Amino acid sequence: MGRIIKMPVELPAMEIGAMVGDWWEEINESTQWQDGIFYALCGAYALVSAVALIQLIRIELRVPEYGWTTQKVFHLMNFIVNGVRAIVFGFHKQVFTMNPQALVLVLLDLPGLLFFSTYTLLVLFWAEIYHQARSLPTDKLRVVYISVNVAMYFVQVCIWVYLWVDDNSIVELIGKIFIAVVSILAALGFLVYGGRLFFMLRRFPIESKGRRKKLHEVGSVTAICFTCFLIRCFVVFLSAFDADASLDVLDHPVLNLIYYMLVEILPSALVLFILRKLPPKRISAQYHPIR
Repeated sequence: MGRIIKMPVELPAMEIGAMVGDWWEEINESTQWQDGIFYALCGAYALVSAVALIQLIRIELRVPEYGWTTQKVFHLMNFIVNGVRAIVFGFHKQVFTMNPQALVLVLLDLPGLLFFSTYTLLVLFWAEIYHQARSLPTDKLRVVYISVNVAMYFVQVCIWVYLWVDDNSIVELIGKIFIAVVSILAALGFLVYGGRLFFMLRRFPIESKGRRKKLHEVGSVTAICFTCFLIRCFVVFLSAFDADASLDVLDHPVLNLIYYMLVEILPSALVLFILRKLPPKRISAQYHPIR
């Protein structure tokens, strides 16, 4: 009786790569997949925007007398950024096919710049706390924050106007590199002031539940925001030199899904969850509750 020899079936690495490539291209070129992915992004952004708005309303109802604090402005800007993204992806067919191409870049890049302004508010807030704790001057911190943001928007508007007049590939490349530089600056801001505040809190002598919660809050938000801005820097820089990694076209839905989930949706959702605690109610000087 003869022996049956089973030969192992192995696919060459090139064939596996071709199969994955075919799957990637099939999804990217499918209108159904494009619509499904972009509408999913729209729904995710709308949900995060709604959470930020609800949190803003809760804070306003809790402490209406404090006016527009950093916390309230942060949640308002989160609502705006995620709301604009939801609208852009909800009307993705019209957005990605607009002419001139500069309009597409404005609609895709502007929320990213607003995202930078929103989350660097946390850097400003932490910097003020750190400087106050170290008895250092804080009066120039807000000036630096405003100056950096004004300069960023001015440069970006100049790039958009130039692309509107002359759709130049070199200027478009400069625009993407500029976004990458802005992202790495934000990442460094979180690393410097988030790290300083974290280690300062660790050296605080009193061990308490509030201190542990604040350590967890600062450490977690620093790690999340540093990572998301670092990923944004890498992907934008890569897309500047590789057309297959471009986020500004309709037929790269999978790449858009991965990118925006990692750099905006998940970080925003996690930070809003971590910073969900409401400020304490203000108690009148004439009224002291019995404890």
